[in-house]
Amino acid sequence: QVHLTESGGGSVQAGGSLNLSCTASRTSSGLRCMGWFRQIPGKEREGVAAIYTSGDKTFYDDSVKGRFTISLDNAENTVSLHMNDLKPEDTALYYCAVSRWVFCAGPLGPYNYYGQGTQVTVSS
Repeated sequence: QVHLTESGGGSVQAGGSLNLSCTASRTSSGLRCMGWFRQIPGKEREGVAAIYTSGDKTFYDDSVKGRFTISLDNAENTVSLHMNDLKPEDTALYYCAVSRWVFCAGPLGPYNYYGQGTQVTVSS
């Protein structure tokens, strides 16, 4: 079992920045990909970004390219999402997710484990 602990999120005005972090439990092994997706109640899940734990491949949804950056600290089993130039349409519940033994094919994974979610609210 992999436990994910998320931090960050909050409220910001349009044009502002936020950082999200997610740490996988120390006992995790075989992690291949870590990423973030977001969801608004009543809407489909939307992949945001993902990164191979080798660090040599990243994925971004077109809507966040150039504004969001995903990064990895393997020593700490932590993936971060640096969000700049936030827009009201970025408002959502953001979830961290990891894949174990399976490589993700894009920002939506596939993933095996999920965090609890952290709210990001961007006001205009």
